[in-house]
Amino acid sequence: MINRTVKLAKHHTPNSMRVWARRAQLEAHNARVRLTVPVVARCEFDNIFHCTVHKTGSQWIKALFSDPVVYQHSGLLPYDPRFYKRQPSALPIVPRGRAALALFHSYPRFENISKPGTYRAFFVIRDPRDIVISSYFSLRNSHAPMGDIPQARKALQEMPMKEGLLFVINRLSERYLFKQLRSWAVAPKSETFRLFRYEDLTGERQLDEVDQLMRHCGITLPPAELEALLSRYSFSRMRKGQESPGQVSHYRKGKAGDWRNHFDDEIYEAFAAATGNLVRVLGYPARNQAPDVSGR
Repeated sequence: MINRTVKLAKHHTPNSMRVWARRAQLEAHNARVRLTVPVVARCEFDNIFHCTVHKTGSQWIKALFSDPVVYQHSGLLPYDPRFYKRQPSALPIVPRGRAALALFHSYPRFENISKPGTYRAFFVIRDPRDIVISSYFSLRNSHAPMGDIPQARKALQEMPMKEGLLFVINRLSERYLFKQLRSWAVAPKSETFRLFRYEDLTGERQLDEVDQLMRHCGITLPPAELEALLSRYSFSRMRKGQESPGQVSHYRKGKAGDWRNHFDDEIYEAFAAATGNLVRVLGYPARNQAPDVSGR
């Protein structure tokens, strides 16, 4: 009952009030963690920057880095710049000692963010064809109805899936998602940032991949604590925590390569027109290649 009440309030609250409430919630979380969790090891970097595009597990990554065990082994508190912007188009200002989470920026825009101290950044990529599929189901069924999502949802629910996928491809292209992916894939190599695949972070070698991500960020978690952390935020648990009668969970762990079940020639042609050689640039198999079961 409480979960349904909170969800109803979230879905029907004006955006400005929602942002204020989530900022207050984050600050309360950080204050509680500071008071109750001793820091046993400090990260060597002043800041961590989690950069990404939509439908690449951004809320899952945010949950991992917001867990008290990460603070215990790094001294870094979670920070969502979206809750602190004075203007929507302004670049975020991230205080020292924070892990800035869910930055939806291109690489050039990220470069323009002020970074007064030492930092590490990572960008999560995903097969853009699967992003299309995940975006379709999210927009149609489960994403919180904010902004223009109610209008998009109504349109998708009134059209066949094929038309809906074409709609989503055009929507993602207009919102520069494909260009943002490309900007990070072709960015100059640097020790300050690293690309991680969504498929690897959520696949069979998840423990090793997330350990590599944490170590890149200067955070070392004991194996048992890392394993427990991943168990707490497994997709099945997060999905179950969101479910309530008549509701569809936002946490849908799409299977890698699911696009093959939905793309026909016309859809693939539209996707290719919108993305060019992006699939190859990101290192994913072409349409006529067999799926890479290793996830690499």
